[in-house]
Amino acid sequence: MHRARAAFQLINHPVGQQNFGSWLIRNPSSKLTTELMAASSVKLYNSAAAEPFLNGSSSNYIDDMYNSWLRDPASVHASWDAYFRNNSYSAPPSLAPTPRNHVPASQYLGSSLPAVAGAGAAIGGRIDDKLIDDHLAVQAIIRSYQIRGHNIAKLDPLGISNVDLDDKIPTELLYSSYRFEEADMDRTFKLPSTTFIGGKEKFLPLREILTRLEKAYCNKIGVEFMFINSLEQCNWIRERFETPNIMNYSNEEKRLILARLTRATGFEAFLAKKFSSEKRFGLEGCEIMIPAMKEVIDVSTRLGVESIIMGMPHRGRLNVLANVCRKPLNQIFTQFAGLEAADDGSGDVKYHLGTYIERLNRVTNKNIRLAVVANPSHLEAVDPIVQGKTRAEQFYRGDGEGKKVMSILLHGDAAFCGQGVVYETMHLSDLPDYTCHGTVHIVVNNQIGFTTDPRHSRSSPYCTDVARVVNAPIFHVNSDDPEAVMHVCKVAAEWRATFHKDVVIDLVSYRRNGHNEIDEPMFTQPLMYKKVRSIKPVLDIYANQLISEGVVTAEEVKSVKDKYEKICEEAMEQAKSETHIKYKDWLDSPWSGFFEGKDPLKAAPTGVIEETLVHIGNRFSLPPPNAAEFAIHKGLMRVLAARKDMVDNRTVDWALAEAMAFGSLLKEGIHVRLSGQDVERGTFSHRHHVLHHQTVDKATYRPLCHLYPDQAPYTVCNSSLSEFGVLGFELGYSMTNPNALVLWEAQFGDFNNTAQCIIDQFVSSGQAKWVRQSALVMLLPHGMEGMGPEHSSARAERFLQMCSDDPDYFPPESDEFAIRQLHDINWIVANCSTPANYFHILRRQIALPFRKPLIIMTPKSLLRHPEARSSFDDMVDGTEFKRIIPDASPASQNPAKVKKLIFCTGRVYYDLTKARKERQLESDIAISRLEQISPFPYDLIKAECAKYPNAELVWAQEEHKNQGYWTYIEPRFDTAINSTRDLSDDDYSTTSKATSRSTATSAGAATSRTTTPESSSSPSSSTTSTSGSSSSWLARLFGFGQKKETAASPASTSSQTTTKRSSTSYSSDSSNNTLSNNQINTTTNNQTVIASNNTHHNHNDKRIDSVQDKLVQQKTSQGFIIPQGSFNAPSDGTRKVKISSRPLRYVGRKVAASTATGTKATHLKESEEMLEELMPVDLTGGPTEPPTEGGSSPPTDCLSLQIKPAESLKSPTTDNPRNPRCISLKNIQLLARSD
Repeated sequence: MHRARAAFQLINHPVGQQNFGSWLIRNPSSKLTTELMAASSVKLYNSAAAEPFLNGSSSNYIDDMYNSWLRDPASVHASWDAYFRNNSYSAPPSLAPTPRNHVPASQYLGSSLPAVAGAGAAIGGRIDDKLIDDHLAVQAIIRSYQIRGHNIAKLDPLGISNVDLDDKIPTELLYSSYRFEEADMDRTFKLPSTTFIGGKEKFLPLREILTRLEKAYCNKIGVEFMFINSLEQCNWIRERFETPNIMNYSNEEKRLILARLTRATGFEAFLAKKFSSEKRFGLEGCEIMIPAMKEVIDVSTRLGVESIIMGMPHRGRLNVLANVCRKPLNQIFTQFAGLEAADDGSGDVKYHLGTYIERLNRVTNKNIRLAVVANPSHLEAVDPIVQGKTRAEQFYRGDGEGKKVMSILLHGDAAFCGQGVVYETMHLSDLPDYTCHGTVHIVVNNQIGFTTDPRHSRSSPYCTDVARVVNAPIFHVNSDDPEAVMHVCKVAAEWRATFHKDVVIDLVSYRRNGHNEIDEPMFTQPLMYKKVRSIKPVLDIYANQLISEGVVTAEEVKSVKDKYEKICEEAMEQAKSETHIKYKDWLDSPWSGFFEGKDPLKAAPTGVIEETLVHIGNRFSLPPPNAAEFAIHKGLMRVLAARKDMVDNRTVDWALAEAMAFGSLLKEGIHVRLSGQDVERGTFSHRHHVLHHQTVDKATYRPLCHLYPDQAPYTVCNSSLSEFGVLGFELGYSMTNPNALVLWEAQFGDFNNTAQCIIDQFVSSGQAKWVRQSALVMLLPHGMEGMGPEHSSARAERFLQMCSDDPDYFPPESDEFAIRQLHDINWIVANCSTPANYFHILRRQIALPFRKPLIIMTPKSLLRHPEARSSFDDMVDGTEFKRIIPDASPASQNPAKVKKLIFCTGRVYYDLTKARKERQLESDIAISRLEQISPFPYDLIKAECAKYPNAELVWAQEEHKNQGYWTYIEPRFDTAINSTRDLSDDDYSTTSKATSRSTATSAGAATSRTTTPESSSSPSSSTTSTSGSSSSWLARLFGFGQKKETAASPASTSSQTTTKRSSTSYSSDSSNNTLSNNQINTTTNNQTVIASNNTHHNHNDKRIDSVQDKLVQQKTSQGFIIPQGSFNAPSDGTRKVKISSRPLRYVGRKVAASTATGTKATHLKESEEMLEELMPVDLTGGPTEPPTEGGSSPPTDCLSLQIKPAESLKSPTTDNPRNPRCISLKNIQLLARSD
């Protein structure tokens, strides 16, 4: 508001009686001129020919402009060109070489023009400076209102946002600044073509001009639009706000507004009455948002829109579902009842849920499809999801201009200006492959964040200023004026339909309660909330207005309120009869018919006939057919020739395998979309899906778009430099159609964490929370290749940590083992080492009878590695994706003699095979590759380990130990090889909540579901729990008076995993599971820890002593290896001890805070050290012997624990020295290398 006042105060005559406009032109470099033009967003140009029309001021200046125009119309500004072409100027005789059809100057400058005698009178007289200045001043006044009128509009219903303004009314500020006197107020001026305040009138008195401008721009609506570059668009907006009486509503329209406002207010009042202590994030203070949204929908439907996708935060969501989407009220009220779900999923709080509904719009009598996309509490994160879903639906409908499908995004004021994803999403709005052809943004501006005032939450004057960067008009409106709100919404919908560009509606309102209904706002905003308490709700204001106008009566208003309350009461009674909730009722993206008629445990084959491979390979390897003149870069010609050579030799590299996967799916009618930064060429210049003409700009050829005449469309598009926004967009795109392969590729895998919110809140847990499947593929270039800490790691450990499979549970083996795992997991994580496997896993995304996100750690150096090739034989009909690729070296021919079995994944395999070959150890060392990390291939790991009974088991990875795959695969290896045994006859078990795809379950669901490996084939899929279930598993943990031997009944347990497998499961109270100092004696010279049998525990309790006794009984003199670190149990009192007869040893880089070293030399040194440890030149002695009592020290990354009876310390036996037993504390990393 300060800047408006400053602009007005600047506009004063600098020198006596000098004409102000003329002075500006003659003094362009003055400080006053600079400040004024900056304040009014108008520039002064040094060249007269480039001067915009509204800046001209003297007759000589106009004459010069006209003379320039006569010589060359293109030499002057477009506004002057239009002015002269419309014959709006009468030139002096000296400037008119030939007579022209001019209009006399008196017709556009008023009747007060003095007569000019002489020969020039026939074609108009010379205009004096004063008259020009006065008219230009009027035009400047009009422009000032258009540019800055919103700054003094009455937008705040609380009346507290404009306290810094002067008491002067706008009229006084304006005409005094231009030195107009009161006598000038009744002078008539011709209106310029850039205003519509006159309607059909061309001349108006100055007083009427100002009155109409104030009504248009300074009342309850503030319009920001003069920054838009298009004159057509600016005039379009001016016409819809300046035209006199444009906001007249009929009585029927007013009653409709009142009815909608009554429903919005009544819904919040009913929830407040019935669920007063519940969080619901109501709309009190901005109830007008519901009629506003319905107006946008009505107008859009009338203009041809058939489907609307909406995204919004939690505030007002339930009201939108109830009164905009018309979600059955009983289903909404059921969410407050705390019922358990009838279907799988963890659920989510009610104000995060989405919906999908088709209904008849009663205003337009047309069918409309509405979808509200579910979203987390991460504000604005849903924006790109909605845009991607909208774009996809437009694509599948063939709606290339957005006439049938549109999006509406609702925002909060603090989030709209505070969250960067808003900017990222806005910048997608006009990109060819991402545009949705216009979005209506509605900001619920309650002038406060949670507790933060605007002055502390943004640097811009308005919360909506981010929209200015994309030339989106911004309509600010006082939410306590329903008719003004309706007009703004109507204009916004029409703007979107006309220009297919974004538009913003800023509903300036207030929040009647705190951030939520149980929050006290007076702590932080006492003065604001004193004002809030004193004002009437908008429903009362508008109802009183209509009563005073005679549109409705008080009885009619009461009748409408009572009728809606009765509807709510009836729905409430119906909700009380419900016994379960169904998550599928809240699905925002249903796939009609997709799951019908399919065997959920049978996937289609992924191999294809060789003829298809050859055809795709040849088309992908050739320049455009019948286009000899298409000039291709000579380097690309070599690439194409190499591809053709591979096809002829029946081999593929990474890029060719990918193209064949895409092409074969396109042939089958599957749309493929690949998006990301630089994906058309590929970050590593390997893909080249778009060939560029070397001599013709923007001429391109896309081979995969021209494989078959009836193929599905292929879209490959370079994105903006954004991860959060673009990944969210592609996720939304994948939600629309299950029969599409949508891929997002990071420039480097390291950069995926910029989109961590999308990964955590949507991709990982979307199905669990919202029963929403997606087949999105994330391609993350990954590999420790000496490129530094920012270009090496996709952070596979983070994706694996979020996998929902249970490390202690070996699923029942069956023919459907692999597909059951895929069905139960939340997402798939893979690291393929061959092009053929990459080909198959991409095709498997579509072949599955369900959809899961796929995370692939893609290679970098393997893209051109000579050994990273696959044969057509691995891709033809009958082949499939290999979860594990077993060793195929000479070692596999005589597995009993193999001394070391190395497991690895990804690129490091090629380093290992090279080192093995150089050391001539192909017969001694077997190397097996895990291609699918999660879900973990327990069955294949078990079989592979059994194949090499005498081999030491080693996990090798190129990543640091606290990164990569180690912490994920280690406990699962223990489970897979079934190498654990009970330590006690008692039923000690791990007690905790089950593994989950989501971080928490929906609040209030009174679920009593118990998940155990014995009772469920998919423990990870049953994760519903609440605060009530927390007490249940704690009761299981601590007993609460129950005997430890008594198992909890199903009715008393809730969403907990009681894990009992063939492993040792040991649980005890924290007060009894800590060894005292005199129980552990550390010998520093050989790092041996001796635990004595002298304890202070009651031996009848069978805790530590029982464990020791069992160990002694099994092998009293065997050495045991445990990791360095505390022997104490975790703070929650749960501790697990297991004995592994065949431990998995880690070999790789040490723990580190960074993902990679900064220098190539250090990287190579670390790699060589790893290889030396894995493959010493001499393996004749077999794997490292276990430590003996007086022998060599244990491995450097281990401590040796020998537990022996106090009365008998025998020498360790050497029955099987290659298989030392191991105590593994589940809460400590196994075999952690010491730094």
